[in-house]
Amino acid sequence: MTDNLINNIHEFFNNKKVRKTFLKLRLPIGLLCLIFIATLIKPAWFFPGLLVSILGEAFQVWCLSTIKTQKNLTVTGPYMFMRNPMYIGRFFLVFGILMMTGNIWIMLAFAALYYFYMVNRVKREEKVLSELFGKDYEDYCRDVNRYLPGFKRFDKNQLKSFNRESMTQNNVMINIVAALACYIVLFITTFI
Repeated sequence: MTDNLINNIHEFFNNKKVRKTFLKLRLPIGLLCLIFIATLIKPAWFFPGLLVSILGEAFQVWCLSTIKTQKNLTVTGPYMFMRNPMYIGRFFLVFGILMMTGNIWIMLAFAALYYFYMVNRVKREEKVLSELFGKDYEDYCRDVNRYLPGFKRFDKNQLKSFNRESMTQNNVMINIVAALACYIVLFITTFI
């Protein structure tokens, strides 16, 4: 029973129609979620949640400013420590906002939902990266953990890996402005 349920959840997250529909509706869904969360925020939880979210956003921006999508295998910056740091940053970005509610059930539900999203998306991406970069990607996978940070490949000279082309290609400024807009809306609805 449990295996069947988990397999069904994985199938749902890999269903092309579901993914395509979600992609089209992600902005209105996100706005509705923001409005809903704004009604649940507890002032005492706002700033701890904001801190976690800002750290997640900063980590995500570092990732977006480093990665050269489908051009080169990115092994610098946060990608020295784990293969999928952007998903970790994104998790904490949203988790921090949900922390503002102080509701453990919302946080746990998000963590479970995000787990299935991340695991399935990463599987699909790893297949593409393996096809694109072959042995280089296999070597990278052997040396760097998928999600948990490791320090085998740590080279402080490669830590600063901001790339102007990556920042433009990955819409870093739009990402920062969107996060700031959410924080401002949540602050206003909570304290003003």
